[in-house]
Amino acid sequence: MAPNGTSEITALSQLIASAVQDIVNEYTKAGHTVPSLHSTEQGPFDAPHLVSETLSKAVQIVEAACAQLTFTVTNPGHTMTNKAYAYEEPACLLVVTNAKIADLLLGKPEGLHVNDLASASGLDSGKLGRILRLLATKHVFDEVKPDIFSNNRLSMQLVSNNPVSSLVGTMTDECFKAGAYLADTLGDPKAGHSTSADDSPFQRVHGVSFFGFYKTPIGKKVNDRFAQTMVGWGEVTGKSMLPIVYDWENVPQDTVICDVGGGNGHATLGLIKKFPKIKVVLQDLPAVIQQGKDHWATECPEAIENQRIRFEELDFFSGQPVSNCDLYYRWSTDEFVIEHAVRDSSAKTEAKDEAPEPLLANYGVSRIRKYNQDLNMMILHNAQERTLQEFITLGVHSGFKFEKLWDSGEAGLIEFIPV
Repeated sequence: MAPNGTSEITALSQLIASAVQDIVNEYTKAGHTVPSLHSTEQGPFDAPHLVSETLSKAVQIVEAACAQLTFTVTNPGHTMTNKAYAYEEPACLLVVTNAKIADLLLGKPEGLHVNDLASASGLDSGKLGRILRLLATKHVFDEVKPDIFSNNRLSMQLVSNNPVSSLVGTMTDECFKAGAYLADTLGDPKAGHSTSADDSPFQRVHGVSFFGFYKTPIGKKVNDRFAQTMVGWGEVTGKSMLPIVYDWENVPQDTVICDVGGGNGHATLGLIKKFPKIKVVLQDLPAVIQQGKDHWATECPEAIENQRIRFEELDFFSGQPVSNCDLYYRWSTDEFVIEHAVRDSSAKTEAKDEAPEPLLANYGVSRIRKYNQDLNMMILHNAQERTLQEFITLGVHSGFKFEKLWDSGEAGLIEFIPV
């Protein structure tokens, strides 16, 4: 029997109504109202570690159900055309991020005329106005009066001292350009079937590997941005939950954790602040390690003074993590666990892992980022994300036994022990 669209949209609307009430209740319990999109103030649940399980589930249901409801009732040609035009949004985001438009609008709730923004940024006023209008139509910035724009809840993420703005810059610049060559790369008789990083779309367009790019003259100009990108990524995906989810209380005094490829060490910095009994060895490329030293000197100088942090350079292709550490923490985008969109009655997952019908089993667009990141790995490195079972199999081949998948928000913490 063919699916019944009427019953589906009715069920979707009911899911939305129920989840919205759950959201309102959670904010009420915290003594807040739900922040308006027009607000520039920080909300009580803007960091992943502050979000309760009830609120998290409700938000995911609203996001997934609203998208599915929209796609169900709108004309399919209309929907697909809009999807094809979606390339314009990241292009516009890069323009306003590079020009620091959100910075120019700080403290100006009444907004600024596009002519003033153009004069301050050096951009053409007519073109900038059209870019801002497209973004405002998608709720990034507010157009408070014709040609007068102000910040809002979303555009505040683009302020230059917010690490998320660096994340947006990296994704809409070097990554976005590489993504445009995905079809060409896959259609290439050699590169399309290769598993070598040398045959990635990124290398096809930039002529160098992803990490090699940041050693080129162009890449060096945005190297600092990439370091902040990793901080922004951690804030969005829940790296602040690292001190919360694992049983750090019961690890011995002076336990040494090696933060392999840890960037500037922002993830373990939060850990050592909460559990100063822990010691950290931070390993990454030489230029990144220097950024780490600067970051820790500013954010946690006592760890340096008390010798709780050690900085070690590491070439991932020729070196190995330092030995004799108690724990090894490898923070990479590989910590995402890919789930299937279809319901599988034979899968060994609990019912609570699947979204309520008629949503996709994996919560659809509300969990799209792990699939975005899977494609990002393909585009940047000709690599991929993995399912939990693939992680377990990889551990077996490497001499490690899977111990536990810790619930740490969007990016799961997977624990292995040596066999």
